Amino acid sequence: MTSGKKARRERQAVARPPVRSTGGRTASPKVLAVVAVAIAVAAVAAVAAFALLGRSSSSSTPSTTPASALPDADSVLKTFDGIPQHGNVLGSPKAPVTMVQYIDLQCPVCRAFETEVMPTIIPRYVRNGTLKVITRPIAFIGAESEAGRRAGLSAGLQNRMSQFNQLIYFNQGAENAGWLNDRLVGAAFASIPGLDAQAAFSGRTSSRVLAQEQVFDKQATSRFLESLQPRGVSEVAH
Repeated sequence: MTSGKKARRERQAVARPPVRSTGGRTASPKVLAVVAVAIAVAAVAAVAAFALLGRSSSSSTPSTTPASALPDADSVLKTFDGIPQHGNVLGSPKAPVTMVQYIDLQCPVCRAFETEVMPTIIPRYVRNGTLKVITRPIAFIGAESEAGRRAGLSAGLQNRMSQFNQLIYFNQGAENAGWLNDRLVGAAFASIPGLDAQAAFSGRTSSRVLAQEQVFDKQATSRFLESLQPRGVSEVAH
């Protein structure tokens, strides 16, 4: 086997969601959802927490999207269509399993997880009410991260944060290269049906958004410090 084929197989193996075993005991959907949570924590929390520490110390179906929509907008909207969403919480509030993720819209690792893994987790666990996802945007890469975070939180005021974040990830550029600007933000807003773009632009500097930023930064730092404490048993709270 060539090294190229071997590398492709390894990447595909990582990207696949947890599957039910064909022999022995069968894992319940709840257990599988917990496994998905573990993947999310491993893929996102490590990068976000490390950077925060540094910061503190230093189609056949007709399209439902508008003509000005960003690339991949239609598939993004279909992913979230019909799923309950309130602020930064995606999924049923009664879901037995909760996943908390910290994201930076400029982070390439976050992008890989959100565009390759989440599209498999959402239909399999979130849509059926097994899992709810709490997203806490942080900004550790640069000023554009801050601009993106505020725009996402403002979209969250209209219960469309998930769509906005996913659209930005599918159109992500190089870190601090000037791509996450008002033009892209406006195009993302315009790509989301039912979102008042003018209100979303204004909401970026609202007291509610600014307060959420402070809360999420404190929560991210607290979680990172907790992760440094030795533990004998791995726990998932839900």
